[in-house]
Amino acid sequence: MQALKQQDFRALVDHHPRAIMLSTTEPRIAYVNRRFRSVTGYQAEEVIGQAPSVLSSGLHSPEFYQAMWKSLSDHGRWEGVIWNRRKNGETYPQWLTIYPVQREGRQFFAGIFTDVGDIAAGDERLASLAYYDPLTELPNRSLFQEFLKARVSQRERDGGCFAVLYVDLDFFKSINDLHGHECGDQVLQQAAQCIQSVLRKGDVVARLSGDEFAVIIELQNDDELESVCQRMTQIFQAPIIVGHREYFLSASVGASVYPDHGRTGAELLQNADRAMYMAKIAGRACYRIYSAVDTEQGRHRQRLSEALIASLKTAPEEFSVVYQPQYHLETGKVAGLEALLRWHHPEFGPVSPADFVPIAEQRGHIHELTEHLVRCVLSDLSKHADTLPEGLGLAINISARQITDSRLETLLGPLFERIRSVGWVPEIEITETHLMNLSRQCLNRLREFGDQGVVVAIDDFGTGYSSLAYLHTLPLHVLKIDRQFIWRLGGESGDSRIVSAILGIAEALDLEVVAEGIETEDQRSRLRELKCHRGQGFLMARPAPWQELLPLVLDSY
Repeated sequence: MQALKQQDFRALVDHHPRAIMLSTTEPRIAYVNRRFRSVTGYQAEEVIGQAPSVLSSGLHSPEFYQAMWKSLSDHGRWEGVIWNRRKNGETYPQWLTIYPVQREGRQFFAGIFTDVGDIAAGDERLASLAYYDPLTELPNRSLFQEFLKARVSQRERDGGCFAVLYVDLDFFKSINDLHGHECGDQVLQQAAQCIQSVLRKGDVVARLSGDEFAVIIELQNDDELESVCQRMTQIFQAPIIVGHREYFLSASVGASVYPDHGRTGAELLQNADRAMYMAKIAGRACYRIYSAVDTEQGRHRQRLSEALIASLKTAPEEFSVVYQPQYHLETGKVAGLEALLRWHHPEFGPVSPADFVPIAEQRGHIHELTEHLVRCVLSDLSKHADTLPEGLGLAINISARQITDSRLETLLGPLFERIRSVGWVPEIEITETHLMNLSRQCLNRLREFGDQGVVVAIDDFGTGYSSLAYLHTLPLHVLKIDRQFIWRLGGESGDSRIVSAILGIAEALDLEVVAEGIETEDQRSRLRELKCHRGQGFLMARPAPWQELLPLVLDSY
C-alpha cells in the first residue's frame, strides 16, 4: 500500500470534525485545523507561534494548569472541561483531550477539543449531553459546578464579587401529577425561558434537577442582587401558557454572595440552597439572601418538622390538650373553654404551637394534628363533664386549609355530638388572616356549620384586613380581639380606641366579643368599662389539664 503523503495526512486532519491544535514543548502553537478556526474565530496566522494561553479565559487558577501538566507528566494524558475565550471575547466550555505525540524526532502536544456549548453540532451532541440538560438546553449540574469553580478562581485573583441564586419552582409537582409529565416538561421549558429573560448577558443559568435551577450573576453594587431576585420572583406572577392553557407557578429564590457567604463553589451553592429553604418557610413566592442565623433556625425547623411528622404517625402519647377558660367580664363566671393542643417531644421538650402548627399546615399534616386534638378532647369529656354547668362553649381551632377537607365533617361530627350531649355549645375558631383568603366553597362550609348550631369565631381579630362589607357577609358569631391590643390597654391610648372601635363594629353586626391575653387588673377594668362581653388570659386562669380545670370552673358558680 502506498504510504500516505504528508499533504494528504494534513488534509485529513484539517477536515477532522473536532478542533485540533499542535503545540511545541516551549509551548508554542505549531498547527491548527479548520475546525479550530471555526470554533475559536482565530485564523491560523493569528495564533501559530503564539503561546496556547492566547486562548485562555482567565477563569482558571494557576493550580488548575499545574494539575493539568502533572497529569500529562504522570499519565501521558489530560482530559476534562476547560473554559477558553474566542477571538470575539466570548468564554465557552470545551471538552479537551491533551496527549504527547512524536513527529520527525520532535515532541509535540496534541489538543483535541469539542465546544460542548454547541449542542446542535450533529455528531458532537453526545459529548454535549454530559454537560447540558436535553430538555431545557441549559447547562446541567456538572457544567454549572465547573463554571462556578472557575468563577471562584477568577475572583480570588481580581477581588470581585458575584452571587449564586438557587431557584425552586413552587407547586410544580402538582402539574406533573394532574396533567402528566409531557405537559410538565413543556411547563419546565417555558419556566427556563422565564428565568433566562430576567438575566443579563454574561450571567449563567443551569438546570440542576427536576424543578430546581441555579444562576451566577456578576455584581457591580449591592442593589443589583435585590433587583435580580425581585425580578426572578415577579416573572412568575403571570401564568405559563402551554397549549392554550394557563398554569400558575411561583418561585422561591435563595441567594449567596462570594466571598461573604462562601469561598468555594460548593459552599456558595449550598448556602444559596439554604436561603431558598428559608424563602419556602416564609411562604414561598419570595426570596431570601443567606444568613447564618436564619440558616441555623432553618436547620432547627427542619429537624422539628421531621420530628413532628414522626410523632403524628407513631407517638400519640406525646400530644395532650389543655383548656383555657373564657369568663363573662361582667359577672366573673366561666362562659366557655378553649381547647389547646400541646406537644411534648422527648428531644425538643415542650414545643410551642406557634412553631409546630405552621409546620403541620405547610407539610400537609394539619388534619392529623386535628385528629389528635379531637381524640384528646373526647377522652377528657368522658371524665366528669356532666358535673359542670350547662351552656358552656367549647372551642377548638381549625385551620382554614381544612374547611373544605372532606374528612373534616367525619372527624368533628362525634366531637360536636359529645359536646351537645353534656349541654354545651361547640365552637370553631379561624384566624382572621386565613379567613380573608377563604374561597366561596369554604364560606359555604362555614355557613353549614352555623346552621348546625356551631358557633364560628374569628381568632386574632385586628391582625388581618377584614373590611366591614366582608365581615357582613361572613357566617360569624364571635370576634376575638388579638392580645396585642389588650397588652397596652389603658387610659386614652390608641389601643383603647381600637378596642372601642372593634366593639362598635361587633355591636353593629350583632357579634359577641372576646378579649384575649388579659394579664392585669387594669386591663380587665378597662374592658368592663368598654362593655366587652368576654375575656381570657393569665389574670383569670392559665391553660390547664382537664382534671385541674374542673374545680376552677365550679368555683366560678
